[in-house]
Amino acid sequence: MRRLALIVLVPLLVAACATSVKRLEVDEIKDVSGHWNDTDSQMVAKEMIRDALSHPWVDQFRRAHTDHPPVLIVGAIRNRSTEHIDTNTFVNDLQRAILNSGEATFVAAPDERDQVREERDAQAGFTDEASRSFHGAERGADYMLLGSVDSIVDQEGRRAVVFYQVNLELVDMRTNRKVWIGDKKIKKYVKRAAARL
Repeated sequence: MRRLALIVLVPLLVAACATSVKRLEVDEIKDVSGHWNDTDSQMVAKEMIRDALSHPWVDQFRRAHTDHPPVLIVGAIRNRSTEHIDTNTFVNDLQRAILNSGEATFVAAPDERDQVREERDAQAGFTDEASRSFHGAERGADYMLLGSVDSIVDQEGRRAVVFYQVNLELVDMRTNRKVWIGDKKIKKYVKRAAARL
């Protein structure tokens, strides 16, 4: 009898513990852990860039420079939160929001510029003069975007409130003057399920 019960129960337990996967639409919001996720990254990037580009520094720049829109570079975005956050993904979301706005452009990061320069060097002597890219034509950034992601966790048992604050600053590269400071706050209430058998 015991043996029969084991034969029946073991497959049921194994099946109950099996992992299941369901594909989601990329823009579908699904927050399972309460941690920083792709939705937070994209939402914060869009809202903060929209805010940054709606301030007076843009019009002031356009009046002084009629030949090109403001050129930005995204500098260090520091993760000072209590969890692992891939800031590279957030930087990519910021860059996408800048470009998609049509109000500003940005230059490549230092490691990307090094790759482009290597390719430019490789073209010397091998590429038709008419299609070759030459040194000395790079555009420098007018402004640098810097910032941090911070968090505070208030936890009691299985309940927690997670508060995120993203702080960004836009600095004039010529004068070191801060032309915009913004922040975006996200607060999440997380209630963990009790362990079930």
